[in-house]
Amino acid sequence: MLVTYYFSLPRTLFKEPYSTVIESKEGELLGAKIARDGQWRFPAQDSVPDKFKKCIVYFEDEHFKYHPGFNPAAMYNAFKQNRQAGKIVRGGSTLTQQVIRLSRKGQKRTYFEKIIEIILATRLEFRHSKNTILELYAAHAPFGGNVVGLEMASWRYFGVQSHQLSWAESATLAVLPNAPSLIYPGKNQEKLLRKRNNLLLKLKNEKIIDEQTYELAIEEPLPQKPYDLPQIAPHLLQRVAKNQEGTRLKTTVNIALQNRVNQIAKYYYSQYKQNEINNLAIIVIDIQNRNVISYVGNSPSDEDHQKDVDIIGAPRSTGSILKPLLYAAMIDEGEILPNTLVPDIPTQISGYTPQNFNLTFDGAVPAHRALARSLNIPSVLMLQSYGVNKFYEELQKFKLRDISKQPDHYGLSLILGGAESNLWDLCRTYAGMSSTVNHFNSSNGKYRTKEFSELNYDNSFVQDFGSESNQKTILGAGAIWQTYNAMEEVNRPEGDEAWKFYDSSLKIAWKTGTSFGNRDAWAIGTNSRYVVGVWVGNASGEGRPSLTGVSSAAPILFDVFNLLPRTHWFKQPSLDLTQVDVCKLSGHLAQDDCPKIKQFVPLKGKSTSVCPYHKTVHLDPTGKFRVNSSCASVDNMITKKWFVLPPVMEWYYKNQHIEYLPLPPFLEGCQGAQQGAMDFIYPKDNRKIYLTKNFNSVIQPVIIKVAHSQREKELYWYLDNKYVGSTKTFHEMPINTSTGFHYITVVDETGFEIRKKIEIVSE
Repeated sequence: MLVTYYFSLPRTLFKEPYSTVIESKEGELLGAKIARDGQWRFPAQDSVPDKFKKCIVYFEDEHFKYHPGFNPAAMYNAFKQNRQAGKIVRGGSTLTQQVIRLSRKGQKRTYFEKIIEIILATRLEFRHSKNTILELYAAHAPFGGNVVGLEMASWRYFGVQSHQLSWAESATLAVLPNAPSLIYPGKNQEKLLRKRNNLLLKLKNEKIIDEQTYELAIEEPLPQKPYDLPQIAPHLLQRVAKNQEGTRLKTTVNIALQNRVNQIAKYYYSQYKQNEINNLAIIVIDIQNRNVISYVGNSPSDEDHQKDVDIIGAPRSTGSILKPLLYAAMIDEGEILPNTLVPDIPTQISGYTPQNFNLTFDGAVPAHRALARSLNIPSVLMLQSYGVNKFYEELQKFKLRDISKQPDHYGLSLILGGAESNLWDLCRTYAGMSSTVNHFNSSNGKYRTKEFSELNYDNSFVQDFGSESNQKTILGAGAIWQTYNAMEEVNRPEGDEAWKFYDSSLKIAWKTGTSFGNRDAWAIGTNSRYVVGVWVGNASGEGRPSLTGVSSAAPILFDVFNLLPRTHWFKQPSLDLTQVDVCKLSGHLAQDDCPKIKQFVPLKGKSTSVCPYHKTVHLDPTGKFRVNSSCASVDNMITKKWFVLPPVMEWYYKNQHIEYLPLPPFLEGCQGAQQGAMDFIYPKDNRKIYLTKNFNSVIQPVIIKVAHSQREKELYWYLDNKYVGSTKTFHEMPINTSTGFHYITVVDETGFEIRKKIEIVSE
């Protein structure tokens, strides 16, 4: 018998699904999602507010503290009154019995059921404390319509949390479970008011409240129009509901910041929608603990523009946003130095022809300037040098989960948006990089094994960054620091004609990106404390001509950073850097005769290549002509180091750099001295050249391009040893020929010639 009694009460009393509820780190409600059964039922709180506790006890069960689960005297009085009335006018149930009745939903109200409730109520009293029983009641009592539980009722009818309820509000909610239909505005208001005021009078008579509190309480109006639940972070709520449905979670979100960021999102949405740009997303990360302190998953758009899609976790084309990771990897490996000149010339690689945003060429550009200006051609050539497979493996270490296809699928387009990633993973990556520098400096040169930990939105979670190590996790602190210095440069990115919003006092490392077809605009920035990520575009994938990272995403980035506390810039990680002599002109390690500057580079930077562009030249006594042994004696020669770029690089470089001095011409009569003065721009190698057709289906000629160190020279062009014409200044020649293999020969006025075999293919 005792065994039957012991196991009579189910282990889980309530199996109904709960609403998913999220709060800010300050305990303010951010939003809630209705339970799967269509009821607004918040998970039980750890405690019931004292005001409501006193109200419900004095209204429903004055002897709650003392009875064993049922009250014989109350049951006898109820039986007596019901018999006299000929119907049920009083229940006589204790709060404990009502908890049992709520858990046995759907059972008929019979005397046999009453006996079962009494037995289970006494068992419940053995299992739980009085406070826990009150918590169960408060969480599952009906409050009208589909509102279940005190917490939801507090928000629905008064727009506050339960601990913020006044005495009048607490009394109103205490009488409601007894007659939940009374709450509807305009219906039974007088009856509800009378029940509430009677309870308040009882509380006054029992000296629970004083006379003044009573007088003020009965003057408070009853609730009228129901309040809407706050939806301050609806997309974070979606994320929580997906992973932790039916829970009440205190998040890491700062509610004041979240409200301000929501305002920024609303403002820019109202501006951008006029250009048919309907969606945006913003996330803010605290680097110290990887906590998400603001989460705006989408703009306040509408159903037609997919406002419910959480863009923060959605894979989108990366545009240029991966370029800093390549730059940092090459710096870290010692493959380049910050000022190393990278070619910026017309390029075609296996049929792939990258273009800079402004369709111009610099000839050669320092690597850090190529990053700051987001130049595409130098980035592609850097990736070709570093290796697609190697860079792909580096990205896998960062756990960029959407870059999941094989490296060959992406090829060199990987660096220009050929891959997809998402705002969550990218911001986690930048947060890990920033924290690497911070911890390295604060721990006397140590790294942490789990530095690139997952982002967190659960306020109860304590992040584990692993143990300290002398080995870098992915990238060294020195390489990251130098990458951030390049990203911090004030100069506007390419393509911007109205740079109005940059605050020079706001020192951040930042990068924008624009995907092919203007479908995605990115901006990610970091200082030593925060990472901010922004995406702008259309969730449908529709591109807009005005959509770029600079013009669309960057203004939002800076506005959000202006909300955050100002913080210091990253300290130089001196233990991961060494000072070397660098060629002032080429950015490579300096030769003996190079003009030198001192520069801090990562330790592996000492193994980079020595300057290849300073060459020894021999000049006549005037210094105006080059000479060799065929036209001058050694005694009359002046030997000098000269900065000389390859012909194609030089062709474009000298147009951008008036200080660049081309090599002097050879003195007349010098023999065999013209080598290296001319080179092909296109085609650059022996790849196939595909003939194209115009809109009238007419096959177009192939345009062959050549660079000459002296552009005024006249060049003579030959196709398969047949003369086709000459050029001056602009050396481009259209070639009409049949498919198959052909030879292009170009000869300058001095007789110096270059020759290339090409294969013409008709599509």
